[in-house]
Amino acid sequence: MSNVRVINAEDFEQEVNAHQGAVLVDFFAEWCGPCKMIAPLLDQLSTEKDDLKIVKVDADNAQELMTKFGIRGIPTLLLFKDGELAATKVGALSLTQLKEFVA
Repeated sequence: MSNVRVINAEDFEQEVNAHQGAVLVDFFAEWCGPCKMIAPLLDQLSTEKDDLKIVKVDADNAQELMTKFGIRGIPTLLLFKDGELAATKVGALSLTQLKEFVA
């Protein structure tokens, strides 16, 4: 059972910035092929790593956040630690690459 939740821009402050611990944010779109490729991997990762919160943001409905973080391509993964942006990856990753990214 996946623990990945879709949030909107209004939820971002509470769900990501105010969260103590690690949060992986996936900026995606329904029409994006690579986004669909990594979705099951994020679901799997969410069940394996209890100490990692994973949320998804629909890029088509979050232009302000896209601009704020300089996102030009999707999928873009942002890793936050205690509310601070720690790392960014653009493009689809393998499960191994995902695990290395959030380690």
